[in-house]
Amino acid sequence: MKLLYYISDCMIPFVIIYLIGYGMCRKVDIFDEFIEGAKDGFLTVYKIMPTLVGLMVGVGILRESGFMEWLGGVLAPVVQFLHFPGELLPLFIVKMFSSSAATGLLLDVYKTYGTDSYLGTLASVLMSCSETIFYTMSVYFMTAKVTKSRYTLAGALTATVAGAVAAILLTGL
Repeated sequence: MKLLYYISDCMIPFVIIYLIGYGMCRKVDIFDEFIEGAKDGFLTVYKIMPTLVGLMVGVGILRESGFMEWLGGVLAPVVQFLHFPGELLPLFIVKMFSSSAATGLLLDVYKTYGTDSYLGTLASVLMSCSETIFYTMSVYFMTAKVTKSRYTLAGALTATVAGAVAAILLTGL
């Protein structure tokens, strides 16, 4: 086990040294390439910033307004029929938009029910088996200038529901 820790500690310095050595062998001006890549990175951040701010503001408004709790109450009979705890519905919905907001809700679940409780365990597994669908689609499709998402949303929602079903089944065992 200590060997794995040693290898993982050495991996990032090894990759950096390897890239520098590879660039030197190919006679590439490494620093200029790094600066050019950093410029491209900042340009990408600049382009996606309005989308990120819009998503964060929207999720913050939904979370603070109490809409998620209201929606959980409205959908409680349906989700109870499916053996999905209504307390985790806001977490499940918010995770599709923002992972950081969902992490805040996860911490609330831990504080209220405990980390080792059924709800705490199920919430942890749900966070692991779901993706920030709308965030990912908006940021990456905008960056790649994709205008027609075709079946992406339907496929991502299907995969998320399948992950939730698997989480319920596995946690129930």
